[in-house]
Amino acid sequence: MKKLLIGLLIAGAMTSAHAQEYRSHTIKFAATGQEGTPPVQGMHIFAEKLRERSDGALNARVFANGTLGGDVQVLSSLKGGVIEMMVWNAGNMINEVQDFGILDLPFIYQDPEIMDQLLDGDVGNQLLDQLPEHNVIGLAFWEQGFRLLTNNKREVESLEDIKGLKIRVQQNPLLVDMWEALGANATPMPVTELYTAMETGAVDGQETTAPFILGSKYFEVQKYVTLTRHNYNPQIVLIGKPFWDRLNEDEQSLIIEVAQETALEQREISRIAQSEALDQIREAGNTVTDITDEQRQLMLDAESDVIHQYVQTFDPDLVKEVFEAVGYQLD
Repeated sequence: MKKLLIGLLIAGAMTSAHAQEYRSHTIKFAATGQEGTPPVQGMHIFAEKLRERSDGALNARVFANGTLGGDVQVLSSLKGGVIEMMVWNAGNMINEVQDFGILDLPFIYQDPEIMDQLLDGDVGNQLLDQLPEHNVIGLAFWEQGFRLLTNNKREVESLEDIKGLKIRVQQNPLLVDMWEALGANATPMPVTELYTAMETGAVDGQETTAPFILGSKYFEVQKYVTLTRHNYNPQIVLIGKPFWDRLNEDEQSLIIEVAQETALEQREISRIAQSEALDQIREAGNTVTDITDEQRQLMLDAESDVIHQYVQTFDPDLVKEVFEAVGYQLD
């Protein structure tokens, strides 16, 4: 897959060899994120660039707010050729390719610049290379940022405070195990059902990034936000292979180029948005609490068995490269 992407980019750059051919295509580009959140902002940037570069031939229509369904449903539609593109949390691809779970290992990722280097390098290529056999193509890695914990029961300042909280988690087995290890009652459900679940008390809280908390208005039904930074969330931009295979080389090359170029802008937008969103969440009346380095270390220690369990299922060379880059050592 890496060779394919490089080949397509080279072919796209050789404009002197032939006139680029862009046929008319309308692309449904879906996400469960709300309008205004960094991933959806990236989708709009992508759509604008794609339309301009193709002289209006390639048009991506953005469908945010889960209007085309939850993430799992949209991924299925992508594979079936009903929807053309989507963006979602890269770690959730563990249900397709086990190695993607390495991106969701808890607490070990704290430096976004290191993540950029990994995802734009060999680690990202190794993950993307495994996707075509699952009927999807990975175009680029964007960003959602560091995930935080919210709840409506009590201020969380320590590992002990998490115990017993009923927390909605993504439909990802690693994340279920992660929250159970912290003493929470992990409750997987589609994000499209989450606001109502918190409003009615079906769950006590959830975990996501500050811009998503703001954009989804979770602060209306939550009282406490804790800056756990338990996961760093790269987003993966996917295109369905049924649609991809109908594109010519010029169209494929342009889509890759625009998705990867957009990544640079989107990540910058995301990093600025984190603190701005927290300020607005505070102004809305939520209590925002940071945790000490000691407490974050205790939480990481509590995840030792989970990390050991999942590391055994990932490619050893991938694990070695990632752990060396982030400075994490298995006990």
